[in-house]
Amino acid sequence: MPQWRQLLEEVVRTRRASLLGYAYVLTLDADEAEDLLQEALVRVFARRRALDDPRGAEAYVRAAIRSGFLDGVRRRRSRWGKAHLLVEDHGRRSPDDVAVAGLDVRAALATLPARERACVVLRHIDDLTVPAIAAGLGISEGAVKRYLSDGTRALRAVLGDEITVTDPMTVPVDTRSGRSAT
Repeated sequence: MPQWRQLLEEVVRTRRASLLGYAYVLTLDADEAEDLLQEALVRVFARRRALDDPRGAEAYVRAAIRSGFLDGVRRRRSRWGKAHLLVEDHGRRSPDDVAVAGLDVRAALATLPARERACVVLRHIDDLTVPAIAAGLGISEGAVKRYLSDGTRALRAVLGDEITVTDPMTVPVDTRSGRSAT
């Protein structure tokens, strides 16, 4: 059996749950997360890189998951700009639905628009810097900061003030007024 195949089997056997969870946090959809993970595995192992370490292979797969997600966001972004011309959006959640979700982080993340969610997840889960997020999403650093600020404020509205923002690149926001606290 080729070495890359053994490594693939080991990564799938030992790290699949973690990788799938990472993809799920980005997509918030189990089927999309599964597809994203499968595509990432194919991308990483189809090239048959000289990978010999499961940790290194996992890092490549995580990067491929992130890249696949960001590529999908970019594709959908171009379609979103035109979607209102074709279909009326009835898929918005009511404030009552959000209140019922309680302190569930997954439900809170689901309330965020895709760009805000992507910025929040990439910053606080993947620990990317603001410039790295901006480059990955193809938007300005100022836009990333704004999405992080708006996303954090929205999460605080659902989850309460227990969220702490430790990112010095993010503008602290007063949750009562919605204005910059600086």
